[in-house]
Amino acid sequence: MITLYRRLFVYLLFSSLIMIATAALAQSKAGSSSALQSSSTFAPDKMGTVLYGVAYYPEYMPYERLDKDVELMQKAGITVVRVGESTWSSWEPRDGDFQFPWMQRVLDRLHAAGIKVILGTPTYSIPTWLYKEHPEILVTHGGTAPPLADPYYPTYPPQKTPGYYGPRQNYDFLNPYFRQHAERVIREIVSHFKDHPAVIGYQIDNETAPTGVATPYMNTAFLERLKQKFKTPEAMNKAWGLVYWGQLVDSWDDLPPRNGILNPGYKLEWENFQHDVVTDYLAWQAKIVNENKRPDQFVTQDFSGGVHTNIDQWAIAANLNIVAENPYFETQKRLDGRSIWFSGDLARSLKHTNYLVTETNAQTIGWDSRTQYPQYPGQLRLVVYTHLAAGANMVEYWHWHSLHYGQETYWKGVLSHDLEPNRTYAEVSQVAAELKKLGPDLVDLKKDNKVAILFSADSANAMDYMPVSDHVNYMTVLRQMYGALDDLNVEPDFVQAGDPNLSRYKVLLVPPLYSASDRLLQQISDYVKSGGQAVMGFKSGFTNEYSTVRDVMAPGPLRAAAGFRYQEFTNLAEPERLTPDLYGVGEQNKGAVWEEFLVPETAEVVASFDDRYWHFPALTRNQYGKGTLTYEGTFLTQALQREVIRDVLKRAGLTSSDQNLPSSVKVRHGRNARGKLLHYYLNFSGEAQQVAYSYGKGSDLLTSISVSGGQTLKLKPWDLAIVAEQ
Repeated sequence: MITLYRRLFVYLLFSSLIMIATAALAQSKAGSSSALQSSSTFAPDKMGTVLYGVAYYPEYMPYERLDKDVELMQKAGITVVRVGESTWSSWEPRDGDFQFPWMQRVLDRLHAAGIKVILGTPTYSIPTWLYKEHPEILVTHGGTAPPLADPYYPTYPPQKTPGYYGPRQNYDFLNPYFRQHAERVIREIVSHFKDHPAVIGYQIDNETAPTGVATPYMNTAFLERLKQKFKTPEAMNKAWGLVYWGQLVDSWDDLPPRNGILNPGYKLEWENFQHDVVTDYLAWQAKIVNENKRPDQFVTQDFSGGVHTNIDQWAIAANLNIVAENPYFETQKRLDGRSIWFSGDLARSLKHTNYLVTETNAQTIGWDSRTQYPQYPGQLRLVVYTHLAAGANMVEYWHWHSLHYGQETYWKGVLSHDLEPNRTYAEVSQVAAELKKLGPDLVDLKKDNKVAILFSADSANAMDYMPVSDHVNYMTVLRQMYGALDDLNVEPDFVQAGDPNLSRYKVLLVPPLYSASDRLLQQISDYVKSGGQAVMGFKSGFTNEYSTVRDVMAPGPLRAAAGFRYQEFTNLAEPERLTPDLYGVGEQNKGAVWEEFLVPETAEVVASFDDRYWHFPALTRNQYGKGTLTYEGTFLTQALQREVIRDVLKRAGLTSSDQNLPSSVKVRHGRNARGKLLHYYLNFSGEAQQVAYSYGKGSDLLTSISVSGGQTLKLKPWDLAIVAEQ
């Protein structure tokens, strides 16, 4: 009888979970959010000052030292600490046995020191007792870390199936036992500590991403999704072209699982389903926290750094009060700010507001000791202001102390393994003292960017199913376009494909929009027709939203706006010379990887392939309505990409003296909470630099020295100036 009731409970729980998940998944593409309650009064752009802190794990310490740690934090000027997110087995060492005194003591001590706390939900690493009770929750296990392709880039073990205990984030999101226990521990923690005065917000899970494993629960939910979307197997067969290889699905019961599938339409739908599973999971956690927290506390989730194709960052952000990022970066001679801003610009764009940095480099990083590159003196300080220049309202290090055991032994914190003050601690203290004084002038920096990069996860994933090259893909082009803007000191936003507000931007950069609906392509055409300036990558418009090739002449619905047609294309075994060299890049005037045989109709040819057989345009420019579409029918060199984009920016009236700065000096702008314009000039080099300041009269906040337009700013190695206009 007990077994019967248990089975009935599981059935009812799973059935309700599927219904809830299906409804939430259907909404998540539209970016809707039921997780944020109307009673929430937290204002992410009203923080008052910049928060500066660390992740702290007293439970990992080799001996009791809470008082000493907090004393050192207080002395350094730490104002915020993140705790608790990886400690389920400490919160609940046995099924239903919840332990709070250990964290109560930590929160009380931090509060007494005037340090604010972000409390994490502990769901990304399940306790051993839960694994023993329900081993089916686990779906993957770790492999062996691959060799380093670059000595500065850490590598991590790949996920393999089936699941074994050990890795973190190793769970079936839809497993009812996991959800049952996860909800219970979240409610217990938040309800117990919601009234603690130290707690200002909650971090749900940690760097959450799908596993992609086709569990029974996943397969059932996916089938329900297909039934709702396509209504009949026949409609799905047509959309995906399942007649090919005789794989027609006659009955929904005949649908094969994801394992082994090669059909691009199926794979793309499964990928988007995985996006929505993660979005729903985090919305579910946010809803639980919102039901228990105080109105003045926020809910956040920390994305790993960068732009991701395996999750829908915009949909997830809709369920958060404020976005958080974990941007890690190359140090020493390779520190240039680009990867930091790549993450920061994305984070700021998700909700068009400020964001938090919940993790970033303190000392060295990596899951082993192959990439140990501590920052040069001054770099840690420079990086803090690099985050703030993008719109960060908080900077936290992972983490306070270096671990003596575990996978992340060499991911060092502010304190080294000896747990004593050191060079990094001294630089952190210097920064904290500056932020104590300047924080109110630097917080809530607002941007009014006129350039955006359009992001399409569908295009990125669909191109990966049919790769054009082993070393060039969608993200390669996106990063190249972003890099060109960075070279030119132009700040962009990111917009998701389908964003209805493209008109707020004068220039739109579009990496290969390989998979897109007619509606999306028409939206971009309308953007150009209304006066926008667009730069678009090769392969755009080739397939529809199901990754099915269009049965009209390429580039399909883009033809009028692009001003050309084509029927053929070729791979390029090696880079090909282009002519003429309109932008004066010399040996860099080349195209590579891919060539489309473009036939201009209304488009102007900017450059063509210098080939006796394939003398087709590589770059075209088409006046369409009030705007212009510049199309790249090949993969450009970085130098050529930069000059193409520079030319488009100039035509849009978006160039300035910022493009004339030394290559190692970057500038970022914004308006602070007090309404003043700020100009960050950052020297990413070990050599002193001199730059001409070309904005309104003001003073350097760091030195209090007055600055006027035309005056020379002197920047020390790895140093900066922040000029606030009067």
